[in-house]
Amino acid sequence: MTQMSRVIALTGFEAFANFKVNPSWEAVRTFDGKNFSSCEVKSFKIPLVFEKIKPSIAEIIKTQRPAAVVGLGQSYRPLISLEKIAINLADLTGSTVLYNCGTRPRDKILEPNAPAAYFTRLPLLGILTRLGQIDIPAEISYTAGTFGCNQLFFHMMHELHCERSKTLAGFIHVPCLPEQAAQLQRAGKPRVPSMNLKMTIQALDVAIKATVDNLEETNL
Repeated sequence: MTQMSRVIALTGFEAFANFKVNPSWEAVRTFDGKNFSSCEVKSFKIPLVFEKIKPSIAEIIKTQRPAAVVGLGQSYRPLISLEKIAINLADLTGSTVLYNCGTRPRDKILEPNAPAAYFTRLPLLGILTRLGQIDIPAEISYTAGTFGCNQLFFHMMHELHCERSKTLAGFIHVPCLPEQAAQLQRAGKPRVPSMNLKMTIQALDVAIKATVDNLEETNL
């Protein structure tokens, strides 16, 4: 079992499709260097490139030995989605959005010698309760999709499993930014929900604090 540091590693994705920004990275980067109790936050941008996601998260885990890892990604949902499960699959069959490298996996197993799925280790119910108390719309989600977000989530959990690490880890989807929704509307895709960056950052702050509290309660 690996020894953990007091680092909270946050990850967000680079922009994709025709967007100039990604709300996951815009939120994550604001926390870099901040301290929560005895933990220091370090933020990392993940390339949305199929062959780079696995080595990127593996390097973060191996070099930082974090006490917790919280991954963020963009969704087209109207609320904060606390992801419960990562599945061992990448599939963009029929999708109009590809990886930034142009890759379109079809029914591809991410880790041939791994389980079909991993559950999150983040305290989802605690995070959900706290978000509700400050009127931030949120849900526990049972599908992280089959694109880059699920891929990162699965590789993260598999790496920790292989390392026999007790690191708390999981993934959260955040809505589009208002400017992205407006861009999509101009492109003929109206009614895409959005959340302003301030609220997304506030939601991430809640998630970090709940995770740190969980670390302290379990003496990790």
